[in-house]
Amino acid sequence: MRIGSTANGARAGAGVSGLLHVAIVLAFLLLAGAAQAAKLPRLVLAGPYASVSNPLIHMVESGALKDVADRVEFVAWKDPDQLRVLALEGKADFIAMPTNVAANLYNRGVRLSLLNVSTWGVLWMVSRDPTLKTLADFKGKEIALPFRADMPDIVFGLLAEAQGIDPRRDFKLRYVASPLDAMQLLVMRRVDHALLAEPAVSTALRKTRSFPVSLVAPELYRSVDLQKEWGRVFKTEARLPQAGIAALGRARTDAQLVARFQAAYAASLTWCQTHADECGKLVAKRVDLLTPEAVADSVAVSQMRFVPAAEARPELDAFFRRLYAKQPALLGGKLPDAGFFYGASPP
Repeated sequence: MRIGSTANGARAGAGVSGLLHVAIVLAFLLLAGAAQAAKLPRLVLAGPYASVSNPLIHMVESGALKDVADRVEFVAWKDPDQLRVLALEGKADFIAMPTNVAANLYNRGVRLSLLNVSTWGVLWMVSRDPTLKTLADFKGKEIALPFRADMPDIVFGLLAEAQGIDPRRDFKLRYVASPLDAMQLLVMRRVDHALLAEPAVSTALRKTRSFPVSLVAPELYRSVDLQKEWGRVFKTEARLPQAGIAALGRARTDAQLVARFQAAYAASLTWCQTHADECGKLVAKRVDLLTPEAVADSVAVSQMRFVPAAEARPELDAFFRRLYAKQPALLGGKLPDAGFFYGASPP
């Protein structure tokens, strides 16, 4: 304040004095030093080994946020329980998660904000039988399903019930910890059908066509596209807001950090889509079960699009209303308010 007032007085007189000039330079130097000191010692990005995390991995590998933090890490969560621990204990700054889980945690008091939705279509039925074209065709069959009571299971149940099918009675559901576990059951002939998320779908198809795995593994087929099934059954777009990125704790209140993250995530998502082979190599080197080729395949077929949470809110609201009507506990007992959607204005 004093500097500004003195400067105004100087402009009214003969100009800025040498002493004042020195003071202004020193002020700028102090501000620059403060900005440098504000650089974070560590920034943690977390997510599953799924398409939503590809940009996060690229951000770490490419040093996209090296000006923000001295060390930027990617931490993988393998099942919903690990995800919830990361969120509840504040062990990550930005975390990829299913949108319903984000809403559930928010409504239960976790300090988070949904920043964006990037995953709009990665769920498929995979089968040994090429004749199965709809969910009704799977009636009476055993199906491996990952993440019980979470996104894949929820979408499967909503689609089945909307067609008059009772998921618990009309299918033999075999729940497993993750899409990669379901993929392994398919490849090892332990099940004939599974609901998978990319890149597990492309990985299963690649593995069963490669030597020597192809000698023992079954031939598999990409069956029902659950996004198209969603559009057909509910007479809407063939997509749904499945997953995105949430900011936790102090990160959600740092507008500058959030803006920097959003820009870097959007740029890395675009990079992954235009450099699928290179993206495949970055991701696969972190997971033994994935191959670069399979990850590249998944990039080509996944519906990935960066949409800020405030912009995605209408589709999220519609999706959440369906979940709430089915089981309010899926969202923590209520629909999330405007505070959940980063950048949204209160109604």
